[in-house]
Amino acid sequence: MHAIRAKPSCRYGLAAAAILTTLPAAAFAQKAPVAFGIPAAIELLAAAEFPDGAWSTHYQYTFIDQGHPGFRSPYSGPNSLNPGNRQNETMSATAYLGRSLWSGAALYLNPEFNQGFGLSHTTGLAGFANGEAQKAGEHVPKLNVARLYLTQTIGLGGEQEDVKDDLNQIAGKRDVSRITVYAGKMAVNDLFDANAYAHDTRNDFLNWSVWEGGAYDYAADQKGYSDGIAAELNQKDWAFRAGGFLEPKRSNSRDLDTRVWRRGGYQAELEERYKLFERDGKLRLLGFYNRAVEGNYRDALTVPGIDIAQTRKTRDKTGFVINLEQAITDDLGAFARFSWNDGRNEIMSFTDIDRSGQLGFSLKGAMWGRPDDTIGLAGVVNGLSSTHRAFLAAGGLGILIGDGRLNYATEDILEAYYRWQVTEPLSLTADCQFVANPAYNRDRGPVSLLAVRLHLQI
Repeated sequence: MHAIRAKPSCRYGLAAAAILTTLPAAAFAQKAPVAFGIPAAIELLAAAEFPDGAWSTHYQYTFIDQGHPGFRSPYSGPNSLNPGNRQNETMSATAYLGRSLWSGAALYLNPEFNQGFGLSHTTGLAGFANGEAQKAGEHVPKLNVARLYLTQTIGLGGEQEDVKDDLNQIAGKRDVSRITVYAGKMAVNDLFDANAYAHDTRNDFLNWSVWEGGAYDYAADQKGYSDGIAAELNQKDWAFRAGGFLEPKRSNSRDLDTRVWRRGGYQAELEERYKLFERDGKLRLLGFYNRAVEGNYRDALTVPGIDIAQTRKTRDKTGFVINLEQAITDDLGAFARFSWNDGRNEIMSFTDIDRSGQLGFSLKGAMWGRPDDTIGLAGVVNGLSSTHRAFLAAGGLGILIGDGRLNYATEDILEAYYRWQVTEPLSLTADCQFVANPAYNRDRGPVSLLAVRLHLQI
């Protein structure tokens, strides 16, 4: 699942340019600023004279307090989970601002504050335990722009559907049969590998390898966002979407590689909607191809100090995700994912997983008189390729893990949560995770992690 550049106009130039140059000249009451970037986007949005349309404004605040008791640890490395009694907090606050432009078009801006760190500075687990913990933590609240993107929907005629006002979604009507184009800064998993039961770290599961296919190394900076373009063709019973986004300049980098003709992260996903025993279900098949400056695990074994940075050059990574969600009753749903990548070259953006399988359930609380409450339960098995194991056993370091040596076993995770909907905008969640063989190391752990999450959304 990441920080602001020293020169934000460079960081966001591609996104801002792609968005702002699509705005019709007649929309502006004054000349556009010469420089592109976030300040220019805000100034143009404020100065523009748009045709009649609608705003969408929402806000969220999420606080997570998570900790674990001490656990068995005969040795530790630079990226190990600290074996002592530990506790950390994270906080995020986001504004979701959207404005309809001309017919079928909308512009979205999400300024966001973040503060805090994951346990052990977000290291020590491949399936990390806090989905709000970024790899670029802050000791004090820091403002960044999470998203700035334009959408253009082209209706293809026929049946229409109502669209409710929601996060980054403006109320109205749209054709069921449609093409939608997205351009700008966003998170790749805003559009890909969605799941109704396990995809929202502010409302459901917290573990990284539950809310996402663990082996899906989607393009992102350290905060989890990237610049790119995607398009979706939607029909009543299926959808197909594809997109290309900027890869980081190097593994786990804050800066994105703007050489768009040489490198990038590309994915395509087919979504099939069906009914099983009159209950809705969805099957998503996703494939991804990354071309980036990556080190190679096998080559790194021949380098003094197992320094994978010395082996970096332009390389490829391929993989896939199979993603299933199925309603069983009005209140009970099941989900499953299996994800895989080739495991030859270093992870660029997400986490140190080459194979991952998950199975889980989500139950609404209608049977005990709490229809807005939710119980979730999920199990995950994460694994590595043989060369990735050898690299870590020799003392190599990944994005999140590296104990200095390795007695390999799959990383097995069980997560359960109860989300209590206190009032319509406020929820309180208790979350428990049990991890056997943290960071694939049978010499360490197991470890139990407990968390409390407070979420406000209006």
